[in-house]
Amino acid sequence: MSESKPRRKLAAILAADIVGFSRKMGENEDRTLSNLKICRAITDESIETYHGRVFGSAGDSVIAEFASPVDSIVAAVEFQKNLRDRNNEVDPEDQMQFRVGLNLGDVIVEGDNLYGDGVNVAARLESLAEPGGICVSGKFHDEVRRKLDLGFVSSGPQEMKNIEEPVHTFMVEIGSSSKVLEAFAVPAPAEPTPQAAPEPPATAEAKVPAIAVLPFTNMGGDPEQEYFADGITEDIITNLSLWRTFPVISRNSSFTYRGQSHNLKQVTQELGARYIVEGSVRKGGNRVRITAQLIDAEEDHHLWSEKWDRTLEDIFDVQDEVSEAIARRVAPSVTGHEQIRLTRKRPENLSAWEVYLQGLRCYHERQHTDHEDPGLSQARQHFERAVEMEPSHSDAHAYLGLTSMFELIQRITKDPEKTLDEIMAHGRKAESLNPENPLALMSIAAAYFFRGDHPTALDYAQRAVQFNPSNAFSFFWLSLAQLHSGDFQQGEESILKGIELSPADPNMNHFNATHYFALLGQGRYEEALVAIDKALRQHKAGLMLGFRAAVLGHLERGPEAKTALDRYLALRPNLKTRDDYRRIFVPNSALADPIIEGLVKAGWETDE
Repeated sequence: MSESKPRRKLAAILAADIVGFSRKMGENEDRTLSNLKICRAITDESIETYHGRVFGSAGDSVIAEFASPVDSIVAAVEFQKNLRDRNNEVDPEDQMQFRVGLNLGDVIVEGDNLYGDGVNVAARLESLAEPGGICVSGKFHDEVRRKLDLGFVSSGPQEMKNIEEPVHTFMVEIGSSSKVLEAFAVPAPAEPTPQAAPEPPATAEAKVPAIAVLPFTNMGGDPEQEYFADGITEDIITNLSLWRTFPVISRNSSFTYRGQSHNLKQVTQELGARYIVEGSVRKGGNRVRITAQLIDAEEDHHLWSEKWDRTLEDIFDVQDEVSEAIARRVAPSVTGHEQIRLTRKRPENLSAWEVYLQGLRCYHERQHTDHEDPGLSQARQHFERAVEMEPSHSDAHAYLGLTSMFELIQRITKDPEKTLDEIMAHGRKAESLNPENPLALMSIAAAYFFRGDHPTALDYAQRAVQFNPSNAFSFFWLSLAQLHSGDFQQGEESILKGIELSPADPNMNHFNATHYFALLGQGRYEEALVAIDKALRQHKAGLMLGFRAAVLGHLERGPEAKTALDRYLALRPNLKTRDDYRRIFVPNSALADPIIEGLVKAGWETDE
């Protein structure tokens, strides 16, 4: 019988190797091999998570196949980001950078191996990539470019050894990866949450219906004016929140629908809101036209719509009129004191206000990357310019405090103590200009929290919630202060309220990680594992890997706990003692010992 012909298939091929591996081996073989093992664990985990298979590995090289090009690039983006995070934590001698090439092509299958130009081109692309970067073929780029929120830069056709035709190549902009990792996070299998009490069905009498303001459309035709429409929307959300009579869905969740066509029924289900506000903004010179409509999505009925043509100087009057018209239709009984609360202190300098709006756009749309965040830097510049132009702008001062807070959280600052002082100073200045500004109060709460003064942080977070009970991050900070003070049940109630107010928040990983604290503190370990796994599917931050290892330790899941611990310690190689952990965790936290205890149960061998 004649042999069958070789089998062929279309596959996405990933090829990777380490920059300067031979030199590192020549300098210190044992150290290099130890670091190679750690880095391969990081790359292989991402490949496996996104359904890939490593079919070739020699020395420092990795070659893998995927059925889906989307899966392959998400895996590559994830492990390049995780390797970068590791490099930022270890000594220069232990740092390793991979180059990655990705190709989509026909391959020959022989046993467990693959051959052909599809494989060879991937290997050639890998050699063209920057250290820590990813290079893809034109065919691969055409397949994924419309499916991913990821930047590509064309590097033109490239001649390749033993490849007949030049191959068009593209470099991946790794800095644009955060949204990709969120959008293509691997979903968890559905499973019941242990010990969770069933919620009673909501009724119109039992639960006040919520309202969501979707981003107003920029009708001016100038993309540079997008920030202006966003700012109008955000101010209306803030205005509505001040009524305190009905819940208002957070800006972060509402803005996930910007630029999308959407089914209102689906939006209301996803956000947990009954009422939807839509609108548009057209700005030309000193004139502005705003249209707005209020929809009862549950009844599929337009309740109200109106249009305003005003000068720019009247913009705040229009925003107040929009808010009041909406509020009176959603809650007709609102009168007196609540209406007075709508009279907020307005910016005096319209130019400063527009600069502030540009800062908000940068602040909300940044990538949240550790060690360097260009969007956050641009936001700071706009906010600083705004307070130069109008020193009495309370919100701009408050956002400077929150910007400094994220510079601390994202490990951008070189001087944490100085940054903590800046958070407090900006928060205090904003509070002095408007004592009821929840953004200012959150900034002050954060400054006390990171210094370990949780009772005072709790006081300011409670005031932030009092003055804006529809701000999800007010409840987030309230929960953090409660949890790290040891009040785990109240902390859980607060974080669940925050999640309810912003169910589609792009920062949901922070909310889920905070829920993990509440559950861990109550000894509800199975539920805590579910919460931290949700957070990790959204953002694989090093500290969250430690939280997962700790809860697995408490659950006494032996090998699984040890594997999670090893992965965490690979990113935190300087953790040797319990005090080392306390120094990198929140000071004076009631959660430090339970987490340390879990890490020890997972197999952490401390030096004390």
